[in-house]
Amino acid sequence: MARIDASTLDLKEKVVAINRVSKTVKGGRIFKFAALVVVGDGNGTIGFGLGKASEVPDAIRKGIEDAKKNLIKVSLKGTSIPHEVIGEFGAGRVLMKPAAPGTGVIAGGPVRAVVETVGIKDIRTKSLRSNNPCNVVSATINGLASLRNADEIAAVRGKSAKEIIG
Repeated sequence: MARIDASTLDLKEKVVAINRVSKTVKGGRIFKFAALVVVGDGNGTIGFGLGKASEVPDAIRKGIEDAKKNLIKVSLKGTSIPHEVIGEFGAGRVLMKPAAPGTGVIAGGPVRAVVETVGIKDIRTKSLRSNNPCNVVSATINGLASLRNADEIAAVRGKSAKEIIG
């Protein structure tokens, strides 16, 4: 799969979760931060990254840099997705269903961040099993990456899109 160049896109970033972890040493506790960040252009391109640092802004900056390194393209159908899909990653599972125009984004925290950043306006989702933000975001992106529209399926089967739909 071809790598998407982040410098050509107008990317918006959204911080999904910030986690504070501590390490106890002889002199007391040392706090570090992990920031989970999602970037997207609002038109079918999405990526996520995890940045870790001793200060929150540094962690967010590192997360954005990481997210720009692994961007993927998502197949959309109008303002929704082409078909129902379940994304899985670790224990995280996310059910995503297409919705009629005007429905809006019906999704929980981490899923909502991903779906809004990718540019989907109408969708119904349900996060199943895990509620760990890292796993839920990964599951959502895996599900979106596995979406295929009629033209892509037609190309694989060697038929026209009309033959597959009708």
